[in-house]
Parts: sequence; structure tokens; C-alpha cells
Amino acid sequence: MSSSSGQSRLSVAPTVTVLAVIKTRLLGASKGHALLKKKADALTLRFRLLVKRLEALSERISASSGEASFSMLQVRFACGEQIKHTILDGASSSKALVKVEPSTDNVAGVQLPVFTLVGGGGNAAGGGAGDDSQQQNRPVALPEQLELAGLAKGGQQLHGAAGWYAELTRLYVEMASLQTSFAALDEAIRTTNRRVNALENVVKPRLANTVAYIKSELDELEREEFFRLKKVQAKKKKDMEKAQLAEQATAASSLLEAGGAVGDADDDLLF
Repeated sequence: MSSSSGQSRLSVAPTVTVLAVIKTRLLGASKGHALLKKKADALTLRFRLLVKRLEALSERISASSGEASFSMLQVRFACGEQIKHTILDGASSSKALVKVEPSTDNVAGVQLPVFTLVGGGGNAAGGGAGDDSQQQNRPVALPEQLELAGLAKGGQQLHGAAGWYAELTRLYVEMASLQTSFAALDEAIRTTNRRVNALENVVKPRLANTVAYIKSELDELEREEFFRLKKVQAKKKKDMEKAQLAEQATAASSLLEAGGAVGDADDDLLF
């Protein structure tokens, strides 16, 4: 076997026991390759769905950001610039109305982080470029320090802006969840594909070459053993023939000697 082909197989003794072990390893590698291939396909499918969701979510965030900025301009126009300081003071001294709870989603054995927005009394806006009137008229829970803000003027615009920013917060949390899952899926797909390629292009061919090498060596040993047995049988046959010829020669000489002794005895009986 050449050096290049020798490097593509394991360095093992060509025996029947080793052949059984290598065949078992090859079977395990084939099953592992099939499972990893299915896992890579499942992750790739989820990855494509995730990309589509990210694209759609980016468009929604872009539209909602524009509506939120415009609603904030309406609040400033209706309530005056001092509303900015009122909102900042109320937000800094109040508790959070919403919280983010982390969880995980299992996809083909890969744990994907998921962030869920909880709290707020379900008042987050539904988000949509064509729902301007519904967004602005939707009631949103405000902190206690801001409950009286806009009571004199601009209350409707203030609650409308709060609805848009609540919706924007929900979209940003969803975007963070999808982007984190995107990064985790991308790394998992890369790792899985590397393992699949290693099994397909390195491990399985090396084991298959090792099995073929052991079989060829065993066949060669079997041919050598068969040739040796034929030689041994031929030598035994030749030795048996020589022994038979020697026995025949010995028997013939014994008969000749016996015949000569009988002839001498007859000559002595004559007078």
C-alpha cells in the first residue's frame, strides 16, 4: 500500500478481532453521521425561519419607530417642552412596569435563549403602520407619578405615545430574543456541519480503508496458508511415496534373500 493510502487508514494489526472492532466503529460513525445530518437540516430550517422573522420584525420596528417619534412630537406640541422633564422624573422615580423573563427553547438538542416581556397589564400596542388611530386611542398604564401628566392638555397624545413606545419596547425585546437565537443557531450549525464533514470526509473513509486493508491482508494470509498447506501435503505425499518405494525395495530384497537361502538348502540335499 502506498504512503498516501497508508495515511488514510488506521495503523492496526490485520486480525479478525480488529476487523470486528473497526466494523463496529464504522457502523457507529455511519449512524452518527446520519443523525448529525438530520440535526443540521433541522437547525438550518429553523435558521431560515428565524431570518424571515428578523426581516419582518425589522420592518415593523422601522415603522413603529417612526410612529413613536411622531407621537412624541405631538406630545411636545400639545403639552409643551416641560412634559419631557415630567416624564423623565416620573420614570426615574418609579418601578418598572414591564420585565423581561429569560427562558430556553430546545431545537434538535440546541438550547436557544428566549426573552419574554411580562407586565404592563397587556397594554402594549399591537404595532402596525396602518393602525395609527387604534394605537393612539389605546389606553396604556402609566406610572403613578405620571397619572396626572397631561390632565390639563395633551392627555390623549401622551397615552398614544405611551402605546407606541410600549409596542416598540415589545418589538425590541423580541428582536433581542431573535438575534440571540440567531447567533446561537449560527454557531450550532457551524459546529454541526464541521462534525458532519469530519465524519463524511475523514472518519468514515479512514475506517472503510482500514476495513478494506484488513480484509486484503486476511485474504493474503489465507492464500499463503492455503499454499503452505498444499506444499505440506505435496511433501507428505512425496515422503509417503518414498517410504512405500523403500518398503517395496526392502520387501523385494528380503524375498530375494529368502529365495537364495532356499536354493542353497536344496543343493545340499543332492547326493
